[in-house]
Amino acid sequence: MLPNHLCSRRHFLHANGFGLGSLALAWLLKQDNLLASPVKPNVDGTIRYDLLPKKPNFQPKAKAMISLFMMGGPSQMDLFDPKPMLTKYDGQKFPGEIKYDNLAQASAKVLGSPWKFAPRGQCGMELSELLPYLSEVVDDITLIRSMQSGVSNHQQGLFAINNGRISGGRPTVGSWLTYGLGSETQELPAYMVLAHPGGLPTFQGEHYTNGWLPALYQGTLIRPTEPHILNLDPPAEFAGKPQDRQLALLKSFNEAHLTEHPGELDLQARISSYELAAKMQTAAKEALDITNEPEHIKKLYGVDKPETKDYATRCIIARRLVERGVRYVQVLNSGQSWDQHSALISALPKNCAAVDQPSAALIQDLKQRGLLDSTVVQWGGEMGRLPVLQNDAGRAKWGRDHNTFGFSHWVAGGGFKGGYVHGETDEWSHHAVKDIVHHYDFHATLLHNFGLDHTKLVYKRNGTNASLVDGQDARIVNELLA
Repeated sequence: MLPNHLCSRRHFLHANGFGLGSLALAWLLKQDNLLASPVKPNVDGTIRYDLLPKKPNFQPKAKAMISLFMMGGPSQMDLFDPKPMLTKYDGQKFPGEIKYDNLAQASAKVLGSPWKFAPRGQCGMELSELLPYLSEVVDDITLIRSMQSGVSNHQQGLFAINNGRISGGRPTVGSWLTYGLGSETQELPAYMVLAHPGGLPTFQGEHYTNGWLPALYQGTLIRPTEPHILNLDPPAEFAGKPQDRQLALLKSFNEAHLTEHPGELDLQARISSYELAAKMQTAAKEALDITNEPEHIKKLYGVDKPETKDYATRCIIARRLVERGVRYVQVLNSGQSWDQHSALISALPKNCAAVDQPSAALIQDLKQRGLLDSTVVQWGGEMGRLPVLQNDAGRAKWGRDHNTFGFSHWVAGGGFKGGYVHGETDEWSHHAVKDIVHHYDFHATLLHNFGLDHTKLVYKRNGTNASLVDGQDARIVNELLA
């Protein structure tokens, strides 16, 4: 072999245009410009820049999480938060103050929910008739009716729920969990994101960005149709032993460079990424293929129905991924499809019909496999809706504007209490008024269930300790815990 000064990695790659064997390798190389500065202490006090399992601060209840994220803002008073006052004053002027996000279509008329609520399950949790399948599993969920982030803009609301602050460029929850705990599998990415056939949600990569954490902790995007991961397979002439030799040679160059530059932790991450990419060629295909799932499982989720087939398939894949050791899976919608400024009466039932059965089936399936106790399932968006009518141009066009002062999320499993309703909004479902759960409170509680202290899970950045809660007055909401 030539001396390093005659054959550097750069010269090697420049002179040999035969590729690296998989898109995952090329894609990870492309991400190098996102790598952060090199001081990265883990929660156990060591500095390890990889996805190997790491010791939490204390005994965890949760090991994995599936986030069913509903970009746009589901209407809490039509799904989760019944308010007789809205029905009583339907069509009348709202007596209080309203902060509108869309003044052009604003109205002061109260809009009562067009859908009926009833107590469900042994716990008696009241849910809308639009959620018949979730109604069957309410004894396994915690319904938080007092979520609050305080910003009415979609992007800032997304940032608050996903990364802890209302500004962008920060690591998401999935990145923090994989940074703090690593992964239980070394054959699949620790953080995987399942996209909708219609495309990514608004603000796209902000949903699964690693921010200023190393690129190793970024979510890996999975396409909704084959090929789920582009160019994962090498060209036929490089498959098998030729690819193995190429990767071995590249690894030797990387390790030699690392020996000459000790402490270059971004290079350690790159090496780990390349090794993972090669293993994914087999493991990812198997995990993302549901053809061998039993027919009764496919039917449970709704794969057999056109309106639920896509979401059902992705929920099954999410379950398969956590079964195989993936730490965090996010299932996304397209655009901001829950943003019903108009056509609420037709659009909201359509949205619910697509996700209700698969979401409930995911809880049932995890439970019957003994996985629900260790897997958090979260359902919700970045905001809720206002109690007044928007777009007063006929019933078919009625809608609701944004509201982040009081909205609903539900969670199940992973240390959260089942059959429990937490918090209250006012009589209009406008402001959270009792047992408020700020987004950063939820984050602190979530980390706690994973055995992580939100004050200790930090990343040294620009001389300061950055974290998910980032200095906000976060508290662990013990009432939510089983």
